[in-house]
Amino acid sequence: MRSATLVVTMVKNVLGGVLQTCCTSPLTGFYRDGKCNCGPEDIGLHTVCVLVTDEFLQHQKSIGNDLITPHPEWGFPGLKAGDGWCVCVGPWKKTFDAGIIAPVRLEATHEKALEVVTLEMLTKCARLN
Repeated sequence: MRSATLVVTMVKNVLGGVLQTCCTSPLTGFYRDGKCNCGPEDIGLHTVCVLVTDEFLQHQKSIGNDLITPHPEWGFPGLKAGDGWCVCVGPWKKTFDAGIIAPVRLEATHEKALEVVTLEMLTKCARLN
């Protein structure tokens, strides 16, 4: 009898550790699991864990990423300042490039974000727990 080998892949954050939970209230993540997990169906790469500010939300809305208006059909409550949320890395970068900084939780930001932005960019926005 052959034994099966279970391969468990550790999902990593941008620091190389285990990906931590971003937020559960409101429940975030592409998969609504509280984490900035991503997969092949997540074409927007919801990988950056941000504690949103009013300025961040307004800029995101101005570039076509309305995170304020609720969309219950998508399980999206609409955000307010202070909420944690897994945001798409592309729009996050546009806001960063515009000089708007919102706190990022590095331990809860998926390593796939580094395909679009640098660790240095994320570190400039890092929130220390």
